[in-house]
Amino acid sequence: MKPEHSAILDDLLSRWHNWQHAERGGRGYAPKAAGFEQYRASRQYDDANGALDTDLDALRSAAVDFLAQQMQDPHRAAIYMDARNLCTGLSVWNSPRLPPEPEMREMIVREARAMLCKKLVDAGVI
Repeated sequence: MKPEHSAILDDLLSRWHNWQHAERGGRGYAPKAAGFEQYRASRQYDDANGALDTDLDALRSAAVDFLAQQMQDPHRAAIYMDARNLCTGLSVWNSPRLPPEPEMREMIVREARAMLCKKLVDAGVI
């Protein structure tokens, strides 16, 4: 795996983990104007508030989710564990589906990351 792909994969996995556990809601202004209760047109101000970026991140996260779901254990478990560790900024999360030996676990995580990265490159996400 290329070093630049590794950094992109770290970012995608972290965003994917957040996306999996986030509430699904629209961003932007409230549907009523404060004091006047005037309704705004659909998505009128959302592009200025980041809703279009949120939509793009959600599409990327859905692609990562689909490709991660296609993987077999223990590689799928390794991807989920790696995403959780990247999202929290810690390396304390583990999976019971992975070997307890750190060297074996790290080898499986590296293999899983390489497999997912190849799938993401083939799909055009990276």
